[in-house]
Amino acid sequence: MKNILLTGKPGIGKTSIIKKVLESLNLDAGGFYTKEIREGGIRKGFEIIALNGRKGILAHVDCKSSYRVSRYGVNIKDLEKIAAPAIESALRNKECIIIDEIGRMELYSPKFCSWVKRALDSEKKVLGTIQARHNEFLDSIREREDTKIIEVTFENREKIVKEIKEILRWRKP
Repeated sequence: MKNILLTGKPGIGKTSIIKKVLESLNLDAGGFYTKEIREGGIRKGFEIIALNGRKGILAHVDCKSSYRVSRYGVNIKDLEKIAAPAIESALRNKECIIIDEIGRMELYSPKFCSWVKRALDSEKKVLGTIQARHNEFLDSIREREDTKIIEVTFENREKIVKEIKEILRWRKP
């Protein structure tokens, strides 16, 4: 399996697992991850952080957008100017592509979905997260023979870090 995608409930630690794998293996990786934006202990949105240092807003309660997920307005502009180019750049220049996350907010962008598909179809390793919800695009990713979907739970998340590290170490040239 060259594509490893984590799934599980929100807040279970999927992004933390990806960060631990990146730190411990010193992978030549590009792409992006997401981070909650909290104010006074309350989640207000989500930030996009590219591994090259670029940052933007994925979604926020104060974002005026026709694309909405729950109480969040989705910022398609930053998704397409930061996350999609981070995947594109990683495809050209890196050994491993980080995509955190392939989910409901991100699916509003055909450009983003196109780059996800290119990454998964490439020879590069992909480590990312995928939302548990079902739709045609997400289900097509889950059905790929070159993709391993790992469900993260409180009980298995430390074991998963070790499992992913072993898979990626084995695949290193």
